Amino acid sequence: MPATATKPKKATKRAVKKTVAPVVKKTAPKKKVTPAAPITEHKLRIRVRAYEHKILDLSVKQIMDTAARFDAIIVGPVPLPTEIKRWTVNRSTFVHKDAREQFEMRIHKRLIDIMNPSPKVIEALTNLNLPSGVTIDVKMV
Repeated sequence: MPATATKPKKATKRAVKKTVAPVVKKTAPKKKVTPAAPITEHKLRIRVRAYEHKILDLSVKQIMDTAARFDAIIVGPVPLPTEIKRWTVNRSTFVHKDAREQFEMRIHKRLIDIMNPSPKVIEALTNLNLPSGVTIDVKMV
């Protein structure tokens, strides 16, 4: 090749953009459809509280096993914040103000939701035998 000859240029992708008019199809007007009655989902919300976390976890496991036996949909257990109550008390009754004792009480909580519970599930949960010191609040939401 002679020194003055040049190579042909390659076509670039930016070259030309084609504009195409959008195609509009004429369709018949849509009929208004009235929505069907919404399906209501019932939820059995169980709040379990105890002073000892080990007893609380055993009780929650027992509740979940009972609900699972009847093929219920279970959401949880969700650990809720531990409620801590604290007290400071003077050790002495008179002069020794600096000598104090501090006490605290912890309340552990869990939340379990059972979606669309059947009557069998509710009956089985009411017949549960849970250890003392465990408080249960049941709400239908």
